[in-house]
Amino acid sequence: MPVRRIADPAEAAETFGIALPVLEGDDGDYRPGEPDAAGARLALASLENATALALAGAAAGVVTGPVAKAQLAGAGFDFPGQTEFLADACGIAEQDAVMMLAGPQLKTVPITVHCALADVPGLLSASLIENRCRIVDEGLRRDFGMAAPRIAVAGLNPHSGEGGKFGREEIEIISPAIEALRARGIDATGPYPADALFAPHARSGYDVAVCMYHDQALIPLKALDFDAGVNMTLGLPIVRTSADHGTAFSIAGKRLADPGATIAAIRMAGEAAAMRARTTA
Repeated sequence: MPVRRIADPAEAAETFGIALPVLEGDDGDYRPGEPDAAGARLALASLENATALALAGAAAGVVTGPVAKAQLAGAGFDFPGQTEFLADACGIAEQDAVMMLAGPQLKTVPITVHCALADVPGLLSASLIENRCRIVDEGLRRDFGMAAPRIAVAGLNPHSGEGGKFGREEIEIISPAIEALRARGIDATGPYPADALFAPHARSGYDVAVCMYHDQALIPLKALDFDAGVNMTLGLPIVRTSADHGTAFSIAGKRLADPGATIAAIRMAGEAAAMRARTTA
């Protein structure tokens, strides 16, 4: 693929027809599949530059790639992930930047994300669930043009707690949050047993499944849409998407990687940016 350096993002549109436009800036030596400190510094500089361009309106959105968090930490990256970095850069509270995983067959949102499974029950609260579901509702309206998003909320425990037999989080935390959301006019239902929520007949009854922890949301999404899954951050003033997979250093540079998720992330960012432009024009 031909590559052409550009000095300004405004040159990108006219370049795409003949080459891949790459914005001039910091560069360095790197080896695919062999992360090092120099590569981490370059990745961080690219992330900072892309976010600044989007915030300034010079770019319609940001599409990030998977990163090696351990290497980034050594370069001064003091965040659990890129989502938290973007929230900080946009002046948004961390809890107001919501990670949504989206594929052709399913959209999911984890309430708690990068934490130990043992910590999940203590981190859950009705206010956290209500706040994140509200942001999900707003995000689906703004970025996907949904007039009335249908939100299905999963329980935490097996069988959604079986009426308190397997835990009381559904009774004391999750159900009150759903009731508060419905009082706001948001179409939230549940809590549903997670083991049945992702069956084909169940998926037709909602637009997004809100889950209580990381793997509860990501396992079904990756099982159904691994090569087309997108990680989208809701609640930001800018559009941000990413391929929903890791770095896969073992196959980097070997022409073995499937580009489907990256293509889907670019397409979703473009569609969301166009949707925002139409609704704010």
